[in-house]
Amino acid sequence: MERDLRRILVIQALRAFLYGFGSVLIGTVLASEGLGSFGIGAVLTAMLAGMAIASLIIGRRGDRIGRRRTYALLLLVMGAAGTVFALTRWVPALILAALTGTLSTDPNESGPITSIEQAMMGSAPLEARARVFGRYNAVAYLAGAVGSLAAGGPAAFRKLYPALPADQRWLLVFPVVAVACAILAWKMSPGVEMDDRRDVRLSDRSRNNVRGLAALFSLDSYAGGFVVQTFLVYWFHRRFGATTEQMGLVFFAAGLLQATSSVAAGRLASKIGLLNTMVFTHLPSNILLMAVPFSPVFAGSVALLLARFALSQMDVPARQAYVVTIVDPSERTAAAAYTNTARYITRPGGPASAGALLHVSVSAPFIAAGGIKIVYDLVLYGRFRAVALAESRD
Repeated sequence: MERDLRRILVIQALRAFLYGFGSVLIGTVLASEGLGSFGIGAVLTAMLAGMAIASLIIGRRGDRIGRRRTYALLLLVMGAAGTVFALTRWVPALILAALTGTLSTDPNESGPITSIEQAMMGSAPLEARARVFGRYNAVAYLAGAVGSLAAGGPAAFRKLYPALPADQRWLLVFPVVAVACAILAWKMSPGVEMDDRRDVRLSDRSRNNVRGLAALFSLDSYAGGFVVQTFLVYWFHRRFGATTEQMGLVFFAAGLLQATSSVAAGRLASKIGLLNTMVFTHLPSNILLMAVPFSPVFAGSVALLLARFALSQMDVPARQAYVVTIVDPSERTAAAAYTNTARYITRPGGPASAGALLHVSVSAPFIAAGGIKIVYDLVLYGRFRAVALAESRD
């Protein structure tokens, strides 16, 4: 299992690099093409809607098809979708590619691929579980940060070699890396597969808890959709005229902060608990998010955004570990799939809502996102602070 875990981390790193690299290039291309707020929202919404649909399908059928086979297939589809974005700017084609659910607007969000990976990682011991998910997310943030930084490379290279392209054709790295990832996925051991591939029904107790978590996660995810990375590139480009190189550096720094905080989250959770880690780190980050658009200068907004990034993702490894800890072991795959699907179902409404709110005020998407997330934190803590974890009940 240790070897399979290392393969998952390598695939996660390669995929996160692609997402970090692609999100900056795609965001800049969408802004420069003059699609308008609603056109950009349509493409981003298609990405998130595709993640929701594919996650629901994989959650229901992934174990029956086989985890290795499903994993490899999704990675190959990711390469094909990236190729479409590399070769055309025709919006209907971009929307169709986005609907595959294998592209992401954030380096650590992978749609159905995440559900497969979490199911395979869910057998980690309780005392190490948060740290395992912390490393998993830290790898994504670091690789995504490097990808964001590398996105500034095409424009820089073009200054030295004018014949080189500096546009989205660099996204042709997607199919190359995707094939390498698919090979690694296919070489994983049979131990990652389910022995019994029949459908698992949640117990009444687990069903109530999972439904409650899914509802709250969907609210948080909807708010997060207001400020996805590609939207932030577009917003900073529109508000301050930020370049691809500048935003690449910003997200490189953000990735380093998120990676560090992910590792810290695992250690913090072992001291104060998973739920407390989720709430007490997430709440102040949302106040910082609401403050971002009020800075009159680029440097001020970036400083607030980076401070927010340093805290905002500490809840992710704690949340992932909490989901597989609050249910019985046989229910972990279903719980991870259902809660992930809930997040992806509502997230598509975020970019479209943000695009509409931009017509009201350039500050509105940030204020709305932060306010909704604060409500999520308070309700989550009130609802689950007295709920015992499965291991505690045993």
